Amino acid sequence: MKLLEDRIIKDGKVIGNKILKVDSFLNHQIDVELFNEMGKEFKEIFKNDTITKILTIESSGIALACIAAQYFKVPVVFAKKHEATNLDQDTYESAVYSFTKDKHYKIRVAKSYISKSDKILIIDDFLANGNAATGLADIVSQAEAKLVGVGIVIEKGFQNGRRVLEEKGIRVESLAIVDSMNEGQLKFK
Repeated sequence: MKLLEDRIIKDGKVIGNKILKVDSFLNHQIDVELFNEMGKEFKEIFKNDTITKILTIESSGIALACIAAQYFKVPVVFAKKHEATNLDQDTYESAVYSFTKDKHYKIRVAKSYISKSDKILIIDDFLANGNAATGLADIVSQAEAKLVGVGIVIEKGFQNGRRVLEEKGIRVESLAIVDSMNEGQLKFK
């Protein structure tokens, strides 16, 4: 998606060779107009698929999932990373490692929000090693729902996330694929 690539070039900051800081428009401050265009693009990519719910993980995926859901006309379910007293006790759980936070945690979705009749599209902001998407796919599998695919805003194509997911038979669609990041510069695939 050229619009997204241009924005990454304009406002993204490469830190080292593995961190792409895009918080000025993607995951701290949000450019709603850009999110609308990304939501439309996901709808175009998955237009021939039946989607009944969009699944994401808190917190960075929620805003984009909500915008995209408007175009699919479906609800958004998000996996919670933290236990809460108001979270249903009957949940699907999966273990996830966060590259950004260098931490393992459990994600949870109340069983009442995903059923075996659902056709799920996972949407997330980044794909690096595939840990978050794998955890979300595990939850879809536990619910015996159908995983239609994974929609990613920015994929770090030089890391193994796509390979991990595709080896599991999961369709991956990314709006921007970064081929390399070196010395403050990045190249797209």
